[in-house]
Amino acid sequence: MASPGYGKRSAPDQKPHRAQDFAHLPGREAYLASLIDRLPEGAAMDAKTLAREQPHYGQQAVRTALNRLSAAGHLRRVRERVDGDRTQWVFRTYFSRTARDDAWWSRFLTGGDTDTGGDADPDPAPEQVPPEGRPHSRADRSPAHRALATLGLTEPRLALSARECDSLEPLAAQWLARGVGTAHLVTALTAGLPPTVHSPAALVRRRLVDKLPPERPREPAPTSATTRIPECTDCRTPSRPGALLGGLCRACRPGAATAPPPARLSPQAVHRHAARVRGAVRAAGRPNRSAPQDL
Repeated sequence: MASPGYGKRSAPDQKPHRAQDFAHLPGREAYLASLIDRLPEGAAMDAKTLAREQPHYGQQAVRTALNRLSAAGHLRRVRERVDGDRTQWVFRTYFSRTARDDAWWSRFLTGGDTDTGGDADPDPAPEQVPPEGRPHSRADRSPAHRALATLGLTEPRLALSARECDSLEPLAAQWLARGVGTAHLVTALTAGLPPTVHSPAALVRRRLVDKLPPERPREPAPTSATTRIPECTDCRTPSRPGALLGGLCRACRPGAATAPPPARLSPQAVHRHAARVRGAVRAAGRPNRSAPQDL
């Protein structure tokens, strides 16, 4: 986790989780985007931390992937001034599993309306809900449904039928909506079971209701006392939102023109320049014999 007030922030108005959220990205970027999407609010998102917390990519590869996720519309870095008991500047990274275009990010970072347009979602088709009575296909199952279906693998006494998973899915979804991961959900449902379980579905239902965690406090909505200054994802240079295409400044965007290095002088040219300089120094130090001398 980052220091309090810093780190990851989830962008608003995102679509629900889907199996194909990051299918439009290359493998490395899709892997890191999935990792970031699962991080809690306030988690550190610098390249060093992300490289340390997963086994596949080092800092340079993570830094390149973050730049590409920014260009694809999934994240923006900002400096944010928060006025509370004291004025404080914090550094945050806003992440959106739903890809956004530059216009949407500009409206969001400047406090404008983000409800109309602006999505750059590569797969805008709505999710299909199975008809009533039709079994869920593997792709249709929600994370809550999949967690319930795996209970029997973790604890055979809690094996549920497909119909029971369908019935309990809304209760399990409330846990996930409150920030609980599927692994934590399975542990909470399977820990400390009685010696004999007569009705697995009834026991799971009772635990889903009785152990439901409290809602997490929401982040306060930005007010006039909050000022955001976008930063280049790569070099962290502050700039206006409209100047950062894909979250990158002009110098850091792919294909940016760079000044050619200065031409190097040959050794012979260096010797000639040095000889002229030495000659000028010697001439400046000689007395002017043609000038009248003071008596």
